[in-house]
Amino acid sequence: MTRIIPEDERSSEPLDTENIIHHPDMERANEWIVTEYEIPSRKICIFVPCSKKKPYHTSPSHQKFDEIIYSMLGEEDVHIVTFGTCGVVPRELDVEYPFMNYSFMMGQCNVAKVKRDFLKTETKRISEYLETTKDNYDYRIAYCIGDFREAMTRASEQTGIPVDIVPKPETIESNIQPNKKFIYNSLSCSDYLSDFSAAIAKAMNAVGISGKGDAIIKNEDADFEDPEWYES
Repeated sequence: MTRIIPEDERSSEPLDTENIIHHPDMERANEWIVTEYEIPSRKICIFVPCSKKKPYHTSPSHQKFDEIIYSMLGEEDVHIVTFGTCGVVPRELDVEYPFMNYSFMMGQCNVAKVKRDFLKTETKRISEYLETTKDNYDYRIAYCIGDFREAMTRASEQTGIPVDIVPKPETIESNIQPNKKFIYNSLSCSDYLSDFSAAIAKAMNAVGISGKGDAIIKNEDADFEDPEWYES
C-alpha cells in the first residue's frame, strides 16, 4: 500500500502539541483523503470519534462499537469513518502515519482558543468529506458527544447532507454527570449504545438492508468509567 506521506517527506514538527490539528502532515493527510484516496462506497457510513489508543480500531471503545455494528450489518454494507483530533479518517487508514503517531488529547484540552480553533477546523474537514462522499453513501450516522458532535452538526447543516447524529439529545441530558470531569458520560454507557443500535436499525430500514438481528448490549460492562475515546 502506498504511504500517505513517505518517510522522507515527513515534517520534523512534533505530533504531541496543541497545534496537532494544523500539523503540516495532519493537514496533508486529510487533504490526501479527499483529493486522492478512492473512498469506498457503501449503503451506510458510520462516523465514530477517534480514541487515545492507536490504531483506533483496537481501542476498547471502537471494539464495543464494532460489536454492535457487525452484529447488525455485514462488512459489505457499512463504511466506518473515524473523526476528531485526527480530522476525518476512513477506518482502513487508521494504521497509517500520522494517524497512528500523534499523542495530543484534544478531548482533555480546556484552552478556549484551541477548542474554538478545533471546532472551526474540524467542521471544515467534515464538510469537505461529506461533500466529497455525497454519492458514496445512502445513509450516514454519527455517534458522538461534546465538541465532536457540535462539529458534525455544523458540517451537516452547512453542506445540507443529512447525518443522523446520536445519542439523542434527551438521552444525553438524562446521562449528564455534573460532578465528573467529562459531564456527558461515556459513549460506552448502555443508554447511548441503545440509541446507537436504534439508529443503525433505522438506517437499515431506510436503505433496504435485511439485518442479522437486534444488537446485544451487555449491560454488565457497558457503564464503566471509559475516558479513552475523548482523550484522543
